[in-house]
Amino acid sequence: MPTIYLGLGTNLGNKEENLRTAVGLINEKIGKVVSLSSFYETAPWGFESEHLFLNAAVGVDTEMEVCDVLKRTQEMERELGRKSKSVDGVYSDRLIDIDILLYGNRIITEPNLLVPHPLMTERAFVMLPLAEIASDVVHPVLGKTLAHWAELLKDEATEIKKKEFD
Repeated sequence: MPTIYLGLGTNLGNKEENLRTAVGLINEKIGKVVSLSSFYETAPWGFESEHLFLNAAVGVDTEMEVCDVLKRTQEMERELGRKSKSVDGVYSDRLIDIDILLYGNRIITEPNLLVPHPLMTERAFVMLPLAEIASDVVHPVLGKTLAHWAELLKDEATEIKKKEFD
């Protein structure tokens, strides 16, 4: 049973509740959540918005195939109020975003899915939470640990804050 890693993000509504609800649905509909990072407050990436994001990463043990995980995560996004994904690469505010970052050590190239996520090592808001829960995992394409990639983004990470919640 592979451990998959998902990235979560939200910048609308009750952001903490959005993430916690998504984690609950993932545990219910995809597999057992075995790790959850801290929540990180981050600026929007790839578009302008007055709304900061709250991001996290989860590790999940699942028996589902990756195409089924993708289908379920997209259903959860719609269930939680997300109307659409980016269109032609243009990002916008969102109630929830769930991205498949890693699926064990598999490399998947499908028309609608690339795993490992092709931009993950360029995004501090992905790598900080992911490295927190999976620092020793080796990127299956790039051959270095997730901690290594997070370290390379440390300059960007100065604007990212861990959020503490009761």
